[in-house]
Amino acid sequence: MNIPKGFIPVMLTPFKDDYSIDYEAVEKLTEYYIQAGVVGLFANCLSSEMYELTNDERLKLVETVLKTTNNRVPVVATGTLGGNIEEMAHFTTQLYKLGVDAVIVINSKMVAEKETDSIFLEKMAQYLALTNNIPIGIYECPVPYKRIVSAYVLETLLQTGRLVYLKDTSLSLESVKEKLRLAKDYNFGLYDAYMPHAQASMQAGASGLSCIQGNYFPELVVWFCNNFSNELKQEQIKKTSNFFEKNMDLMHDTYPITAKYILQKRGFEIGLTTRRQVGVLSDNQKVALDLLLVEYQELAEEIGILTKI
Repeated sequence: MNIPKGFIPVMLTPFKDDYSIDYEAVEKLTEYYIQAGVVGLFANCLSSEMYELTNDERLKLVETVLKTTNNRVPVVATGTLGGNIEEMAHFTTQLYKLGVDAVIVINSKMVAEKETDSIFLEKMAQYLALTNNIPIGIYECPVPYKRIVSAYVLETLLQTGRLVYLKDTSLSLESVKEKLRLAKDYNFGLYDAYMPHAQASMQAGASGLSCIQGNYFPELVVWFCNNFSNELKQEQIKKTSNFFEKNMDLMHDTYPITAKYILQKRGFEIGLTTRRQVGVLSDNQKVALDLLLVEYQELAEEIGILTKI
């Protein structure tokens, strides 16, 4: 997998009112991300409500994304969602046969929270042995618990030549910088999920961003990734950073319903149905999200990006 630089969204899953996956909307959403300028797609992730899907649904969802992308951008997808090592390796192989560029490991599904990094690496050695030469990534997913990739783990896995991708949720710029230092000689990309230090992370060498904010306004995150080092646009970059940081709590609360609400308001045909139990979108939230959309439109107009879906 060649590591692209830019924005890789953690994809949403559209559902119909009866809670079945709306595959036609999945196709349209995939196309929308691509037209917005993303450099890759992360399917079957937490934003996709991966834990609420069956294995057959996960495979069909990823297959739909792959068919729609038609090799225009790389696609990664989660392959370790439970069961023993053999079962996770089997599902990983199924995903890779569909055509994904790398299979993502949820490190907190590989070992219990109190188990050591050494035990994690033992389990990973078993998993890698069962999955031939399939490229892998790691997602520091907060569910079932957040397990940050240590320098020891990263260095060990990089030496296998198999680790190409990391979705970093450490919220620590120092941690990001240390990981980038260790990985500088490898074919590896770190994608930061934390917008408050997104610019600093990319300046330090991160390949890009993989944040939930991009499910509200993917064009804005793409613009940010493309312009973070542009000296002539630093004032606009600062405004964009402030916009995301100021609205972080709003965009995380009742997510992913809130992201679907914004997309719907922007003209994208997507329902608000979710399988994840994240609460109910209140009238007060809707008012706040409507104001968020107005603020975004003003910012988008100022920096000159297209906002139409």
